[in-house]
Amino acid sequence: MPNMLGAYGDWAAHLAPDPPRLSYRNPAWKSVAEWQPRARQRFREALLQPDTGATPVATVQHHQEFDGLSIEHLQWSLPFGPPTEALLLKPLNATGKLPGVVALHDHGGNKYFGYRKVTRSSKDPHPLMLRHQEQYYGGLAWANELARRGYVVLVHDVFTFGSRRMRAADLPASILGGLVEADPESDAEIERYNHFAGNHEHIIAKSLFSAGTTWPGVFTGEDQRAVDYLCSRPEVDTARIGCCGLSGGGLRTVFLTGIDPRIKCACCAGMMTTWRDYLLNKSFTHTWMVYVPGLPRDLDYPEILGLNLPSAVMVLNNHEDGLFTVPEMERADRILTDVYRRAGHADRYRAKFYPGPHKFDRAMQADAFQWMDRWLKA
Repeated sequence: MPNMLGAYGDWAAHLAPDPPRLSYRNPAWKSVAEWQPRARQRFREALLQPDTGATPVATVQHHQEFDGLSIEHLQWSLPFGPPTEALLLKPLNATGKLPGVVALHDHGGNKYFGYRKVTRSSKDPHPLMLRHQEQYYGGLAWANELARRGYVVLVHDVFTFGSRRMRAADLPASILGGLVEADPESDAEIERYNHFAGNHEHIIAKSLFSAGTTWPGVFTGEDQRAVDYLCSRPEVDTARIGCCGLSGGGLRTVFLTGIDPRIKCACCAGMMTTWRDYLLNKSFTHTWMVYVPGLPRDLDYPEILGLNLPSAVMVLNNHEDGLFTVPEMERADRILTDVYRRAGHADRYRAKFYPGPHKFDRAMQADAFQWMDRWLKA
């Protein structure tokens, strides 16, 4: 069969054992207590996380009330890069401790924007964000929808997106291709920036490898600092923390759930398959943010979610999602089903398939929010 490596595909597909060495499907592992620390430690080692500091000290840039929500526009600094901007959303007049969710924005080939992709804080958001939300989210700012259900929701820009994006002024002319930033909020300039940023990804990935880290190592560290901040809020119940995201946000959901035991419930939308699918069929459709050298020999991609057993995990797939093949999405479901069943927690894993293309639409959001209500509000 044709594949991304041609005559080398079958050979490459058999380099990693099935099940991998640290898969809980491997009969060598007799209990979760024996397996989990070893597998999670290996995952941490493979990420090669850089130092992202301690719990961020956030300043409130401004506070507003909008559409039934209290919204804080936050800013904090990490040990590297420009300041992170974020929104914290919660119901107006909420009392007592509430569950908290880190809402992880998508990639979408749009690095100019970050948290604005899944939030709305005014009646006149950027027109490109209205179109983005219409295309991928059923016209909704899903972080707002979740907050209105009784959650404290934190949405932050992550490495290379929004406030954390790379600026033209900081980059050498040899790679810019004439890119300038003179009117950053204009549609035309945003389009030019996003075109540049897409072509810049392989340079970022190779540079990070040369620094001794990985792209997932960077964004997981930043996402964990966001969890730190969320847990530092007095109105948040730290025993009830979740995360959720579509596409690149689904990728971040997988990795954050795998590395951080504080995540008690996760919803991954539009970002579930196997390493075999990336290898043979779909690496050309994906960001460089996905890859962790060496990890496939120890864990298949869906098994990263299982590292946080017994946390509750929901995976939402679309049958016509061009980023993946249906057989490998279905195989990923079987893998996670086996892991959770073998661990004695079959009720804590659920996958669903929906008609249509790559998205996290209203029907999918309703199922995800009900799942979070079940595990974070009980």
